[in-house]
Amino acid sequence: MINGAHVIIYSRDAEADRAFFRDVLQYPNVDAGDGWLIFKLPPAELALHPSAGPDSHELFLMCDDVAETVTELADKGVEFTKPVSDEGWGLITALRLPGGSELGLYEPRHERAHAR
Repeated sequence: MINGAHVIIYSRDAEADRAFFRDVLQYPNVDAGDGWLIFKLPPAELALHPSAGPDSHELFLMCDDVAETVTELADKGVEFTKPVSDEGWGLITALRLPGGSELGLYEPRHERAHAR
């Protein structure tokens, strides 16, 4: 039986992004060997959205209070690439990883599936 999911973020600077998850977000981790850190993620949810274009995948971190989380992370030097916007189903923004890619951050207003 499936008992988990393994998410991979491809990065132009994986070492810097690993340090970000370890030092800034303070995610617990294990070293799978030679500095390849595997991070424990918070509870997760999966949504499937329709698309007329090519398949793509996105990762969003969730929080209880996006304004507070943005302030905490900005104080640690994290760059936000989009202002917080109200999408009805939640408040959303994006942050830049040290390797250059963006990662979504949102405060959901819908019931959370991982709470079930």
